[in-house]
Amino acid sequence: MIDRRLLFTAATAAFGATVLPTRGRAEPEWPNKPVRFIVGFSAGSTPDLIARTIGEPLSQLAGQPIVVENKPGASGNIAADVVAKAHDEHTAGVMINANLTIARILNPSVTYDPSHDLAPICMVGTTPFVLTVSPKWAKGGLDQFRATGSKLNYGSVGIGSMAHLGMELLISKLGIKPTHVPYPGNPKVLQALMTNEIDLAFVPAGIAMQQVNSGNVGALAIASAKRSDLAPGVPTLAELGVPGIEIEGWVGVAVPAPMEEAHRKKLEALVLKVLGSPEVRKQLAQQGWDVVAMPSKAFAHRIETETAMLSEIIKAQNIHVN
Repeated sequence: MIDRRLLFTAATAAFGATVLPTRGRAEPEWPNKPVRFIVGFSAGSTPDLIARTIGEPLSQLAGQPIVVENKPGASGNIAADVVAKAHDEHTAGVMINANLTIARILNPSVTYDPSHDLAPICMVGTTPFVLTVSPKWAKGGLDQFRATGSKLNYGSVGIGSMAHLGMELLISKLGIKPTHVPYPGNPKVLQALMTNEIDLAFVPAGIAMQQVNSGNVGALAIASAKRSDLAPGVPTLAELGVPGIEIEGWVGVAVPAPMEEAHRKKLEALVLKVLGSPEVRKQLAQQGWDVVAMPSKAFAHRIETETAMLSEIIKAQNIHVN
């Protein structure tokens, strides 16, 4: 007669031989395919340049290509919506302030909710805004605009962008009512300034000062609490008698909120490591950015507080998307 204890032992051993390797199988490494960096503005725009600057060293660290995809339109919200709805665990966005703060406050028809559909990974850097003017206004001051009133045009990268909200504050203080003309990126804004298609705009210091130094546009003031090394010799608006306008642009990385936490943490660690590179920091500084490398928790808090602040500006100035 066969000993039942031996049969039970043999069966248990056989079962364990098939199950244990499965239980011990490691999760696939992330990323295990190319990672898309979606940018909501055209090639050559400030978010695009940042995405490409950090993308190359990031691909080396991650062991997978970082593919930058430009999807301009709606002040970057089209691209943000693509990111919010991605489910492949390998899609991220390089976004500006408005995409992660007041996009839906400005326009309830926006199909993603920044506070619920996107998860902040890291703020890359900040930049002050320069009040940049077309050549015909380059040698005057702020008073020249008061005399022209509503005959002016001003540009921005879109409704709800920091450049737009800052300009709305400025024109309310100057008592003028120029026409707002949105463009799909700062290169287009500068081109419009250089050809006198528009008269003035807030443009990030890095890209603005390249054209200022070349004599193609003028720089009247900077919208900061103090002068900036990124715009040497340019006075603050407060110095010119217009206090209370302190705005800055920032660019950050965000992913779909449902993305697995382990993958988000891995991406955060990789981006922060890239931003710690002296070479990358030098490149970003040359583009006009102060690298802050703000981690996800602090970035989320910044987004929350800035959303509240910008909402007040939108309400006070009655800004909305038509």
